Amino acid sequence: MLDNLKNNNRSWADQMVASDNNFFNKLKDKQAPEYLWIGCSDSRIPANQVVGLGPGELFVHRNVANLASPNDKNYLSVLQYAVEELKVRHILVVGHYGCGGIKSAYDNQPSGVLEYWLKPVCNVIEQHTDELNEIGDKQEKLNRLCELNVIHQVNSVAHESSVRKAWKNGQKLSIHGWVYNLCDGLITDLEVTIESFG
Repeated sequence: MLDNLKNNNRSWADQMVASDNNFFNKLKDKQAPEYLWIGCSDSRIPANQVVGLGPGELFVHRNVANLASPNDKNYLSVLQYAVEELKVRHILVVGHYGCGGIKSAYDNQPSGVLEYWLKPVCNVIEQHTDELNEIGDKQEKLNRLCELNVIHQVNSVAHESSVRKAWKNGQKLSIHGWVYNLCDGLITDLEVTIESFG
C-alpha cells in the first residue's frame, strides 16, 4: 500500500550515497546540529529544506501552531536535550502565515484536545485584542496574530530552566523569532532575538 514511499526512500538513500559514499557513516555515530527548530506541524513547511540544511544539521520539534508550552513534556524534553546535550547555538521559533491552528483559535473553533492545546494562542489574542481590532482585513489580522504568537513563544522559551541554566553557565545560546510565508517560501526575521537574561 505504501510501496511508493518505500521506493522513494530507496531512491533517496541511493542518491545520498552517490553524492557522498560516506554519507550515512558520518551520520550514524553522532549528531551535532547548531540549530533547534520549533515550528508548526504543517506539512507544507519542510524545516530542513526551507533553510537549506541537510540531515544532522537541524534538530526539529513541531506541533500545531508552533507552541513552546511549559505544560508540554515533549517540547520540554526536546529543548533540554538540544540545549544540554547537543549544545545548540540557536533556537529558531518559526511560525507561518496561513496557520490553521492560529485561524482556529481566532475563530474560536477548536474542540476536544485542540481546544486545550490552543489555549496559549487564545491568551495571545486576549492580550492583544486592541491591536488586532485595529486591523480591518482578516488575513492581515491573522498574519499579525501569527507574529504575536511567535513573539510570545520566544519569550516562553527564554523562561525555561534549561535555557536559563545555559545562560548562567556562559553557554552561547540565542532564541530567534521567525515567520515563514507559504506564498513565496521566504522567512521574515521578527527581530525579537534573546541572547541572555537581560
